[in-house]
Amino acid sequence: MTQDHYTLKDIAKILNLSPSTVSRALRDSHEISEETKRIVLEFATKVNYRANPLARGLKERKSYSIGIVVSEIANNFFSQVIDGIESVAYDKNYQVVISQTNESADRERFHVEHFFSRSMDGLLMAMSSESADNTYLEGIIERGMPIVFFDRVPANLPSHRVITDNKRGAFEAVQFLVKKGCKRIALLSSSKKLSNSKERLEGFKLGLIAQHLEFDEQLVQYCEYGGLKQSEIDRAIDNLAELDYDGIFLSGDKLTTGYLQALRKNAKLAKKPIEIVGFTNSNLVDIFSPRITAIRQSAFEMGKQAAALLIEQIEQRGRETSFKTLVLPVELIEGKE
Repeated sequence: MTQDHYTLKDIAKILNLSPSTVSRALRDSHEISEETKRIVLEFATKVNYRANPLARGLKERKSYSIGIVVSEIANNFFSQVIDGIESVAYDKNYQVVISQTNESADRERFHVEHFFSRSMDGLLMAMSSESADNTYLEGIIERGMPIVFFDRVPANLPSHRVITDNKRGAFEAVQFLVKKGCKRIALLSSSKKLSNSKERLEGFKLGLIAQHLEFDEQLVQYCEYGGLKQSEIDRAIDNLAELDYDGIFLSGDKLTTGYLQALRKNAKLAKKPIEIVGFTNSNLVDIFSPRITAIRQSAFEMGKQAAALLIEQIEQRGRETSFKTLVLPVELIEGKE
C-alpha cells in the first residue's frame, strides 16, 4: 500500500482503534485522550494522510468549502486578507473559492447566490461599493447560511464582523499631517455608501477638530469605485488642483497608488510640495515617489480572524450564536526621505 492511499479505516486497523476514534482524534475532539491523539496524528503525518472531503462531506452533510467575495483580488489589502483566510481554512481542511465583484452590486449578488446554490458551508464577504439593498443577504442568512463580513460591512445583519480601527487610522493621519505643518488637508475617499469610508471620514473630521482646523467640504473628493477606475481619481485630482491644499489623506489602497499615477499627469500638483498619508498595504511603499506615509491595516490577521469565526459558526450550526465585532489596530509607518 502506498502512502498516498491510506484510508481512515486503514489507519484504524493498523493502530487497533475504531474508525470513529481515529476520526475524532484527527478532528482534535475533546472526547479523545491526548495520548491517543498524538499516536493517531503522528501516524497520519507519517503516511501523508489527508481526509477525503467528499466522503466526509456526504457523511456530515457539509461541503467543507467556503466562498470569499471581495471587490478585487489584485488589491494589496484583499490579497493579504485572502492569505490569512486560506491559512486557517487549510489547517481546518476547508477549500476556499474566491470571486470578485469589481465593485458591482449585481455581480456581488450573482456570486453570493451562486455560492448558496452550490451548498457552500459559509461565506466571507466585503461589500461592493454599489451595494445598497442588503435584503437578499438577510434572506440567505435566514435560510441558514453563515456569513462573516470583513472590512466593508453592512449595518444591520445578524453576523460576525471583522473590521479595522478606521477612525483611529484617519485621526492619526490628520495628526501626522498637522505635525508636518499642514493647514489645509484634503481627503480622497471611496464610495459614501461603504462602512469604512464613513468611519474614515468621521476620524478625519475628529482629527481636524482636535487640531482646531475647519472642515472644508470642497477638499473632500469621492471616488465611487474606490480607485478601481483610474479616470475617477484623475477627475478628483483635477478638482483638487484648483484648490489650495498642502496635505492629503488617501483613504484606500487603490486610491493611494492611483493618486501617485494621477499626480504625474497634473503639472500643477507635480511641482507642489504636498504631504501625503494613505491607507496602503503595499510592500513597495518605500519606493513610492513622492514619499508616502502609510496607514497599514492588519490584513492577514483580519483574514485569520474572519475565517476562524466562520468555521466556528459552521461547526456549531444549530446552536445559538452570539455575534461579535472585532476591531483590529492600524499602524502608521512614516515614509522615508
